[in-house]
Amino acid sequence: MNRITALVAVAVTSLAGGAFAGTGLAGDITVETEPFVSTLSRAEIRATLDGFQKSGANPWADGYDQLAGFVGSETRAEVTAEYVVNRAVVAALTGEDSGSQYFAEGVITRHAVRIAGDGFKR
Repeated sequence: MNRITALVAVAVTSLAGGAFAGTGLAGDITVETEPFVSTLSRAEIRATLDGFQKSGANPWADGYDQLAGFVGSETRAEVTAEYVVNRAVVAALTGEDSGSQYFAEGVITRHAVRIAGDGFKR
């Protein structure tokens, strides 16, 4: 009895799979009706690529290091001291509730956000 049930299940599955073949459900997933039209010529694209290869830095490369030329303005001790001061905030924001309780208590004050390397406080 189990063999017959298994054979029927396989048959139904294969029939169902054949019913969807060639339809939108199992067909090609790239349904682009408009052809691609480039805004740059091949020579312009090639010149851009050659420029990146000569400079040795391609921002679209997987191994691109954004901070390769970054030089910090603060010492390691200053950065460590700033982290120690803000340790409670870091713990609250990375806790189990992702800082929801911390924000609900209204303890947060507006801090200047500093992006690495730009020297600009937001």
